[in-house]
Amino acid sequence: MKPVPFREVLEKKDFIVTVEVAPQKGTNTGKAISHINLLKDRVDALNVTDNQSSVMRYPSVGMCLLIKENGGEPVMQATCRDKNRLAIQADLLFASSRGINNVLCLTGDAIDVGDHTQAKPVFELDSVQLINLVNTLNSGKDMAGNELNGKTDFCIGASATPSSDPVEPQLLKFRKKVHQGISFVQTQAVYDIDELKRFIEYARKLDGGMKILAGIVPVISARMAEYMNANVPGIFVPDTLITELKNTPKGEGIKKGIEIAARFIRQIKDEKVCDGVHIMFIGREERIPEILEASGLWA
Repeated sequence: MKPVPFREVLEKKDFIVTVEVAPQKGTNTGKAISHINLLKDRVDALNVTDNQSSVMRYPSVGMCLLIKENGGEPVMQATCRDKNRLAIQADLLFASSRGINNVLCLTGDAIDVGDHTQAKPVFELDSVQLINLVNTLNSGKDMAGNELNGKTDFCIGASATPSSDPVEPQLLKFRKKVHQGISFVQTQAVYDIDELKRFIEYARKLDGGMKILAGIVPVISARMAEYMNANVPGIFVPDTLITELKNTPKGEGIKKGIEIAARFIRQIKDEKVCDGVHIMFIGREERIPEILEASGLWA
């Protein structure tokens, strides 16, 4: 069955579900294809990371093509870390010509957190400028003002960090993203429903029609939660969840993480907090169906 275009899903569906899938490090696409086939009919779109955490992997556009070939709906991530405006525009033209019509615009992680620390970062643009670039291609011109022989038609998304501390700089940048023109937002991981609600209230004032998907990252141990709080900017796992994880029997961490994620998803859906969820269980994509089932999103 042909997948529903993500733009149409955004317009018509009450509760949207996307998942993040990470390309492999190498040419063997077998596991990636198995994840695609496992998830493509259970969710509305598969979001493909772009050298996430500055770790070199198979390209986002390549895996998006695999998703298309296997009957799924891809969202390509595009970052500004590795390429200048020439290369980014060329990649986007290629993607559009192959039927990849959704793009999530990101600035990108710092080089020094990855596995190629001697690489030269580019960052000629940031995510706000990248959104402008994509809208320019959609209008039929390149960034130099030249007419394109065939324009793009991307549905454009951006990220947001509701738990950032301080949150004001993030909200300022998010406002700029909205003003450049986006259709959907996938937030970074959120664990506090009140923080999420405050962000949603702010976002709705900027654009009432924009679709917002809450980022869901299962936490599988108290140690993981404490590490994230101490080392990952924009992430805050409340003490109540850390205590719950500490009281989890040994060997039951993944099961508990799935339970907590599903509980949070049900609350978001039942209380109509936002328009959907974006599930990120990188390295454990095969466990995502358990989250969908436990949260009632897939029977």
